Amino acid sequence: MKLQPDKSNAPMVRAYGSGWIEVDHNKHIQSVLISSLADMPTRDWAPQQFEDLQALHLSPLAASGAELVILGTGARLRFTPPAWLSAFAEHRVGLEIMDTAAACRTYNILASEGRKVIAALLIESDSTNSAD
Repeated sequence: MKLQPDKSNAPMVRAYGSGWIEVDHNKHIQSVLISSLADMPTRDWAPQQFEDLQALHLSPLAASGAELVILGTGARLRFTPPAWLSAFAEHRVGLEIMDTAAACRTYNILASEGRKVIAALLIESDSTNSAD
């Protein structure tokens, strides 16, 4: 049996570090949305740290057509209030919460498998990380 690597037209995270993520050779230093959905290009995302995050930042993602949304919460894992999950339950969309590094890796795996996935990634600055 001949095996070939998965090929994807989805944007992929090529590298990441403290305060930045590289998506298809474009370096982002502010929070970003990455999607394997053809009609949702990579774009900046308003919340810049976990404390800025509100339900209104996540609820539109539940209705986007994705089967799964991955929330990267910065340098460490933090959870949203349970009430914010109702939009995802209503649309039957999964929401996985993890630190941003794990979210980058998980997004790449799922997007390369052809899954309909969105990564909402908080990119906290070094000064934010040291305050945690």
